[in-house]
Amino acid sequence: MNREEWISRVMGMAVLDTHTHLVGDRLAAKDFWELADYFWLFRELQSAGYPAYAAELPERERIQAFLKAYQASRNTLMNWAFTYSIKQLHGLELRDEASVREADAAIRASAADPAWAQQVADRAGIRRSVVNHRDHRRFAGMRADAIWMPRIDGRIAEWVKSIREAPAPELTAAEKAEDIRLLLASFRQTGCPGIMTTLPRYEASANASTAATGSLDGDGALMRVLHVIGEAAEQEGLAVQLLLGVERSWCGEPLPAGDPARILKLCGLFERYACPFELVLASEMNNLDAVQAAWNFPNVHIGGMWWYNFRASTYRQSMQYRLEAIAASKSSLIVSDARCIEWSFGKIMLVKRLLGEFLHSQVETGWLDEETALAVAEQWLYASAAARYGISDGEEETA
Repeated sequence: MNREEWISRVMGMAVLDTHTHLVGDRLAAKDFWELADYFWLFRELQSAGYPAYAAELPERERIQAFLKAYQASRNTLMNWAFTYSIKQLHGLELRDEASVREADAAIRASAADPAWAQQVADRAGIRRSVVNHRDHRRFAGMRADAIWMPRIDGRIAEWVKSIREAPAPELTAAEKAEDIRLLLASFRQTGCPGIMTTLPRYEASANASTAATGSLDGDGALMRVLHVIGEAAEQEGLAVQLLLGVERSWCGEPLPAGDPARILKLCGLFERYACPFELVLASEMNNLDAVQAAWNFPNVHIGGMWWYNFRASTYRQSMQYRLEAIAASKSSLIVSDARCIEWSFGKIMLVKRLLGEFLHSQVETGWLDEETALAVAEQWLYASAAARYGISDGEEETA
C-alpha cells in the first residue's frame, strides 16, 4: 500500500475511546458554538486574538471575531480537527458569515436527528466510549452504551483530608481502607471494568517497602490510600486508569506539569499489585517514562495522549517509543476527552491519520512488514483497550 492507501486503511479501523466527557442523552453538539467553544479550540483561537468574552457579543460580532481568529489559527492542530469535522460531517467550509450560519443550521438539524450520533460514530469507527459518570452511560440512539469507569479523584481527596486532619490518623486510615474496599467491590458488582482518577503533584513515593505502612505525614496519607486502592483493585479484578500531569495549584488555569519522577514514584504500586494500571499522560516529559514502566511491569499499560500532550509531535514521538519497546497489546492511543460526538470524530480521525502516516513510514523503511503494522494499528486503536476492559468480540453491538 502507498501512503494514502495506508491512511485510508487505518481511517476505517475500529476504535475504543478510553476517556470522554460524553453525556448519553445529549451526545451531539446542539449548535455551532458548542463545537467552536470546545476548550482546546477556544484556547487556540484566543492565541489568535479571539476574546474570552466572545459569547457575550451580539451574534454578528461574535461570528466576525470567530472568523478572524479562525483564519489566523489555521496552522493549529485543533483547527485542523474542527475544520475536518465540519467538512466531512456537513460538507461545509467556513469562509464568511453566511457559511458560519449555514454550519449552525446544519448542526442544529443534526442534533435533532436521533440517528446522528450513531452515524458519526460509524464514520469514525467508534465501537465503544468510556465515561466516568454513571448517569452518562446510557447512549441514546446508539447500538451500545458507554463503558462506565467511575471517577474517584474527589473521594481520594476526601479520604486523604480525613486522615491528615484526624486526631488518630492510623485509626482513620484503617476506617477509610475499609470504605475503599467496599466501594471498589460495589463497582465490580455493577460490571465496571475499572476506576479512573487524576492525581495532584505528590512528593512522597509509593515504594512498596514503606508507603503501605509508613508515615501519614504530608503525602504519606495519599500513598497509603493509593496502596489500599491497588490492593482492592487487584482483589476485585479492576483496572486503574491514572490520568497524570495536569496541575491546578499554580494559578487559575490548569497547566501541564513536567515531573521527571512522576512515574518513578508510583512504581511501588506497579510492583506490588497485579491489577492493570493504565497511564494517560498530559506532560510530554513522561511519555518515555511510561514506556519504561510498561517495559518493566507486565501489568502497566499506556493510554492515549491527554490535555497538553495531545499534539501531532508528541503522538509521533510516543508511537516510536511504544513501537520499539513494548508489545502492541500494552498500548492504547485514543483519548478524545470530547464533550460531543463531533469532537470525538474530529480528534479520533486526526490520530488515525497520524497513525496511518507513521505506520506507512515504518513499512516503507523496512522496520515492519504490512501484516505486523496492521496488527499494531488494530491493537493501538481498539483491541488492547477492549482486552483490558473485558470487552469480548461482538459485545459492542449488544451492550
